[in-house]
Amino acid sequence: MALETAGPLAGTDPAAHGPGHLTPGDRAGLLRSMLLMRSVEERAMNLYRQGKVPGSFYDGFGQEAVSVGAAWALAATDRLCILHRDLGAHLVRGVPPARILGQYMGRDGGITRGRDGNVHFGDHTRGCVGMVSMLPDMMLVATGMAMGFKLRHQDRVALTFFGDGSTSRGDFHEALNWASVQRLPVIFVLENNQYAYSTPLAAQFVVDPIARADAYGMPGVRVDGNDAEEVFEAVHAARERALVGAGPTLIEAVTMRMHGHAAHDDMKYVPPAQLEEWRAKDPIDRQAARVARDGVDVDALREEVRALVDAATQEALAMPMPDPATAHHGAFHDPADGEVVLADGGEAPWSGFAAAGGAG
Repeated sequence: MALETAGPLAGTDPAAHGPGHLTPGDRAGLLRSMLLMRSVEERAMNLYRQGKVPGSFYDGFGQEAVSVGAAWALAATDRLCILHRDLGAHLVRGVPPARILGQYMGRDGGITRGRDGNVHFGDHTRGCVGMVSMLPDMMLVATGMAMGFKLRHQDRVALTFFGDGSTSRGDFHEALNWASVQRLPVIFVLENNQYAYSTPLAAQFVVDPIARADAYGMPGVRVDGNDAEEVFEAVHAARERALVGAGPTLIEAVTMRMHGHAAHDDMKYVPPAQLEEWRAKDPIDRQAARVARDGVDVDALREEVRALVDAATQEALAMPMPDPATAHHGAFHDPADGEVVLADGGEAPWSGFAAAGGAG
């Protein structure tokens, strides 16, 4: 059951755009996607506590605006490297919630059919690249994809998310340097959520990572990571820049990790006052207030999302566990299965793509 973005909430009249590039329908769609992300993760956490999700569990509570706002700005043919706190990007691209919940529980109907860790997944048919735990590595993957787009003269961009802790590794510098030297169509989205596990920013670096963009000859843009519309506008501008050959952009989305690093982390190292400060900046509350002023029934939207997740949960629980005898299936491509044909990508719900005649 995929997230629906068509219909009255996704108006495509260019004249309906406000000062930025979002229609009232887009703004409501952003809220719907953030609500869905939070609801799916809350349900998954409950399933984890019931012993139905193996391993640990990682969520992006409080960071929903980053992945949703960024993914909303991308076309169907663009590619995303999506990490463990960026579930909203999967949902915006049209990955069904039931398949995600099935993934968390290791079911055969999950995205990897039970063959990888619960947060290690990507649906290539939706343009979503599966993550690995060494998170800065995905910066190199996105840079490599962008290099391929350039060599093939394709009007496409790659985008990768990564955390503040990633900026202390060599992968960060290698990706930024090569992308800038080659003027590649890649967007680097730094999710500055204040902690690299338990290490605060002050113990990680002296110079803010966004200042390093200038050293690599690319724009560095800092945005409010709890404002989905601000994130969208920054990524939209970076994408437009990339498509005309102007190269990469580093975007720092300042946010807060409101839960522990994972379910096993009680985050006692975070001062309570800091959490309260950020709780008042909740991205869903902020967007809900905006769309309510547009006349959207937010309570009805919340109920719609709740019903969607209820149905997705039942669908996922009904999925069988994978047959151990098939564990080796899919490890390598069998030529007898024919050529692998990749789809154009996932959904691109931004109204601007539809208004441009399906450019997304």
